[in-house]
Amino acid sequence: VQLQASGGGLVQAGGSLRLSCAASRLTFSNYNMGWFRRAPGKEREFVAAITWSDGTWYENPAKGRFTVARDNAKNTVYLQMNSLKPEDTAVYYCAAGRSDVLQTMDAWTYWGQGTQVTVSS
Repeated sequence: VQLQASGGGLVQAGGSLRLSCAASRLTFSNYNMGWFRRAPGKEREFVAAITWSDGTWYENPAKGRFTVARDNAKNTVYLQMNSLKPEDTAVYYCAAGRSDVLQTMDAWTYWGQGTQVTVSS
C-alpha cells in the first residue's frame, strides 16, 4: 500500500491550498481516509477524515475552513484548506484505515509521507 500526499507549499495568511493523497494497492472505497498534521515542536494531531460511506469529521481548528472529500474513481482524498492561518503551518499526513475511531493515530493502518504546509503572516 502506498499513500502519496502532495499539494503543500508556502502561502500567505488568508490563502488557500488543496492537498491531495493518492492511494495505491488497496481497495480505496473500503477505507476511511484521514488527515493529520504535525506542527513544529508538537505532536501529530487529527485534522479531518472522511469515511468509506462519505461521512466527514473535523477537529475544531479545521471546522468551517477545511473540507475533506474523496474521489473513489481516482483513489484520491483531498483536503481543501481555506482562510489559512500561521498556526496551520505543519507537515500534513494522509492515512487510511478501517477503524471507526478516527481521531486516534493508532487506529489508522497506512500513512503517507507528509507534505509541508507553511503559512506566512
